[in-house]
Amino acid sequence: MEKILNYINGVLTEPVSGKFFNNINPAEGKPYSLVPDSGAEDVAKATAAAQHAFAKWSTSAKDRSAILVKIAELVERDLDKLALAESIDQGKPVTLARSLDIPRAAANIRFYATAILHESATAHFTDNEAINYTQHTPIGVVGCISPWNLPLYLFTWKIAPALAAGCTVVAKPSEITPMTAYLFSKLCIEAGLPAGVLNIVHGVGARAGQAIIEHPEIKAISFTGGTVTGKTIAATAAPMFKKLSLELGGKNPNIIFADCDFEKAINTSIQSSFANQGEICLCGSRIFVERPLYEKFVAEFTERTKKLIVGDPLDDETNLGAIASEVHLNKVLAYIELAKQEGGTVVQGGKQVKLAGRCADGYFLEPTIITGLSHTCRTNQEEIFGPVVTIMPFDSEAEVLEYANSTTYGLAATIWTENLKRAHRMAALVKSGIVWVNCWLLRDLRTPFGGMKQSGIGREGGFEALKFFTDEKNVCIKL
Repeated sequence: MEKILNYINGVLTEPVSGKFFNNINPAEGKPYSLVPDSGAEDVAKATAAAQHAFAKWSTSAKDRSAILVKIAELVERDLDKLALAESIDQGKPVTLARSLDIPRAAANIRFYATAILHESATAHFTDNEAINYTQHTPIGVVGCISPWNLPLYLFTWKIAPALAAGCTVVAKPSEITPMTAYLFSKLCIEAGLPAGVLNIVHGVGARAGQAIIEHPEIKAISFTGGTVTGKTIAATAAPMFKKLSLELGGKNPNIIFADCDFEKAINTSIQSSFANQGEICLCGSRIFVERPLYEKFVAEFTERTKKLIVGDPLDDETNLGAIASEVHLNKVLAYIELAKQEGGTVVQGGKQVKLAGRCADGYFLEPTIITGLSHTCRTNQEEIFGPVVTIMPFDSEAEVLEYANSTTYGLAATIWTENLKRAHRMAALVKSGIVWVNCWLLRDLRTPFGGMKQSGIGREGGFEALKFFTDEKNVCIKL
């Protein structure tokens, strides 16, 4: 089997321990490559390389931009290769990787590569006695830890602003989906990225990830993942006064009023429920439908969900591929059983899917719809992160706001209404960092991205991300 290698100081290298573990193809349920079992020694080497590279990398925005643009071009050149690798590694349909994940990875890099050429500083004259101006200087070596659901998409979402800002990076992709980060390291070498500027250390969170968080010379941590892990990171990093950006879990409401454009609401809600097997932190897992429309919506939504094809991720006709791991499949199945115990009715799906051929041992699950639950039950309060949605009726704005805001999360929300005043009113009152009205996953990279409550702290996206990776300095000069 192919060995995935760490990328440290510009060189592809085995872990110091010499140990590897299996990387599983979730569509087949079988290992197909080997992942470095890295630890503190590997992180120490990566951090030393990043420290050495920092002084030169942080000086010229123009030079940084040129190299990053070259990397973006190489990602675009290798679109099909990277999409195939992403599909095999994560289980998502290759059509999704080809249309969303890999193009967005290139866009992330290109956005920040060009943004740094258009930065401006603020200045203030103080009573004609002094001039104050603000500088943003790169913070130094930073740690970026990315998740398994959108591997290259979210890996580049973190490293691109860090590198563009002038920081050097020690990054850890998820051990469940490491392949495209490994292929990305080869593109960095081809593009001429200076040694030590980006270092990719593969391994599990308890060893490689924890070593990144604990290293005293890593000045900031950007993490996307589960809320429980986010709390652990904060407990370690906060007493060390590291800057923290944590994009955590979500339990997102999809609010559908009776005056919506029904066809658009149905079609988009199918996507926002089941895209990427529901393994997107922005998926609308709680659907609230105004009572006059409730029965019609449930019937039509169920009928269209039944037509979705669960199949081989490499088949262009597949709508839902494999769940990312056996452990996660079992977690999602356990939540479906919990929903039944809590009085829910599974009106569609709920069972593991057994396919023929090469995917016979893969981790597949039917898209699942559950009705009849209270908004306070565990199924409606805890993040499931799979192709499972609940549908509930509501009678008033006040009632659905109570439902929507009842969880500890506040990442994203979707509102469907043709009433402009209601759209503004609801958007203002829903406690979510992102609110989509009559759409879903429509992103402008200039806008801030992040959640409220236990969905995280800080904001990614736009110039917010560039600012995160810098220290702000006020300079006051007496006239």
